[in-house]
Formats: sequence, C-alpha cells, structure tokens
Amino acid sequence: MTGSSTGEGGTGSGAGQGMTASGADRLSSEVSGTGRLPPDASGVDRLPPDSELLLDARELHADPARSAGFAPAAHALLAELVAAGAPLGWPDPPAPDEVEELLAGVCAAAGSGDAALRAVYADGSLLGLGYWRRYARPTHRPHADLEKVAVAAAAHGRGLGRLLTTALVEDARGAGIEVLTLDARGDNHRALALYASLGFREYGRLPGFVAVGEQRWDKVFCAVDFRGRG
Repeated sequence: MTGSSTGEGGTGSGAGQGMTASGADRLSSEVSGTGRLPPDASGVDRLPPDSELLLDARELHADPARSAGFAPAAHALLAELVAAGAPLGWPDPPAPDEVEELLAGVCAAAGSGDAALRAVYADGSLLGLGYWRRYARPTHRPHADLEKVAVAAAAHGRGLGRLLTTALVEDARGAGIEVLTLDARGDNHRALALYASLGFREYGRLPGFVAVGEQRWDKVFCAVDFRGRG
C-alpha cells in the first residue's frame, strides 16, 4: 500500500461489525453501482441496511451539490478519525487542500479506469469512503492497491466498512485487476479480520515499521488474487 488507510490502518472504523462473512459474499454478488439490491419477492428494490446510499465516482459527480461538498465532507471525516488516533496513514489530521488534491487525483484516475472510489451516504451525510488505484509502475499495471477505507466514528458498528470494501473488491474484479493488495497496521485486528473474510491473505509483514511518534507497529501486507477465480 501507499501509506493508506488500509495501509497503516484498514478502515479507521468498526469495519468488521454488522455482517457475517456469508453476508458479505451475498452482498458481493448482489450489490449494484447504485447501492441498491435486486428486488425481493414483492418486486420492490431493496437498499443496504439502514438505507445507506452507496455511490461510485461517476454517480457521486453526477450530483453537482453532492460533488461540490464531497471533499470538505471527506476532510472532516478523515481529520476527525486521525485526531482520535485512527491508523489512516497520517500522524496528524490532514489539511483540507491535501484531501481535496488526493480525491481529485483518485476521481480523475477512476475516469480512465485506473481507480475506483466508493462513498456511502445516509440522510445526505457522508458516512464513509474508500478507494483503490492501479499501480503506476509499468510492470505492475495489471494490479491495484486498496489504499483507504474510512468510516465516520458515529457510524461505527453498522457494517459500512464491509459494505465499502466488498464493493471495492468487486469493482477491482470487474475492472480486470489481477491482484488487489493492501497493507494495514498490525494492531488493527478488526480490519485484518474483515479483509481475511473477504478473501485477502497475508503475504508478509515488516516488524515495527509504522512509526507514530515513539510508537511502532508492524506493517502487514495482504492481497487477493483474482486470477483463476470465476
């Protein structure tokens, strides 16, 4: 990972709560780009739990008001998490312009098929976001890195980390990504359990590599290999 949320931190959220692994598999096969699930027996569209709206980059920017407010809302969410000690790759809360520049780059890459971004809203408020980006090195271009998944502290325990990560994994599969990697801080046990339940496998770790002040944690590397999977 590139110093991310999953990288040094997985989700910065209660990502592993709210849904079983079998539920994630079911959502993985059912969830659509609009965040809606297929109709139930009554023929009525279903929404994910608590009627959260799951959007991709295209859908996010199709709404001018939501698009204009996305970077400020994302900054507020990320800054609050980092200030509380969430392992999101920043030792201190990022500046608004840093977050704006980061997200602009992700959205531009998503437009060319080199990234995917997901955001989840409820009642007009941003509750979480995540993204992956394709590797820039020419020999690594078939692969991508899941860089950040973050859920607002007030929304922990609702399964939103799983919802976002599942959608991003399926976006990577659909984009033809061969291997999706991530890294996480070694003490982020909940996030690591979530990733394992979604098919990620640990392939290495660097002891005491992540530094925040005088504190040190392992950096754990994980990947899911889509090659040979249906």
